[in-house]
Amino acid sequence: MTLKERYINPFTDFGFKKIFGSEVNKDLLIAFLNSLLPDDAGIIADLSFLPTEQTGRSDYDRRAIFDLHCTNEQGDTFIVEMQRAKQNYFKDRSVFYASFPIQQQAQKGSWDFRLKPVYMVGILDFIFDEDQASCDVVHHEVKLLDRSTGQVFYNKLTFIYLDLPKFRKSVDELVTDFDKWCYLLRNLPELTDRPQRLQEKVFSKVFEIAEIAKYSPAEAAAYEDSLKIYRDLKNVIDTAYDEGKAEGKAEGKAEGIGEGIMQGKLEVAQRLIENGMSAEQAAEMAGVPVALLRLP
Repeated sequence: MTLKERYINPFTDFGFKKIFGSEVNKDLLIAFLNSLLPDDAGIIADLSFLPTEQTGRSDYDRRAIFDLHCTNEQGDTFIVEMQRAKQNYFKDRSVFYASFPIQQQAQKGSWDFRLKPVYMVGILDFIFDEDQASCDVVHHEVKLLDRSTGQVFYNKLTFIYLDLPKFRKSVDELVTDFDKWCYLLRNLPELTDRPQRLQEKVFSKVFEIAEIAKYSPAEAAAYEDSLKIYRDLKNVIDTAYDEGKAEGKAEGKAEGIGEGIMQGKLEVAQRLIENGMSAEQAAEMAGVPVALLRLP
């Protein structure tokens, strides 16, 4: 087994969890979130990880599996999702995911309905079609807005999307911590050494835990499997998306786009099952219903 890159790809499941998803490295997640959250969120001093698998309040409600799920010392909830390939209804999924920590705040008996803030953070390895024109906007902060006044209607539900493919600053142009995190997430697999602009302690730690040569054979093999899944998922879905979009335009039908994307996702899910992943995990990762999969 040979891996050309010196550092792991943070868009792989292995890489993302290695950097941000463990108790011993939660200082990295804290630093990352503090760099992108709005001023009214305050500064996060500590985080506690929560279960990533959530079920609805009844047997009939759907299940959700988050990449990361945590709460700070004030009880604010943060869901962090790394979206590796285009998904037609990622915004819908984000709203659905955000509904879980809202519902879980319900209290028995007399309750005044006061809620703690919920933040849904989506780190995207693609650009929404509707955002293609805003080529310079990397950081999107979305709240419920009163369109008649232009004022925020409700400030306890915040969606933050990072369009990382739009981030094109060179290492010499990095100024803020947010710039540095975006550059690192965007370029880590292509780097062969630590840039001078990223010598702070928090970034030095990222480079240390991301260096593939330091992994045990088992860890290196797990990363290679995760990298293959990432590449298959991204390549097949992106290709299907583009082909479906072209076909839909040619036929004057929007459904052609959706059919092409869905077919690509199903192919990826089937590959994941063939490689030993459970049907539920494969369906969740590819974004398809389990019922559409061919089970062995």
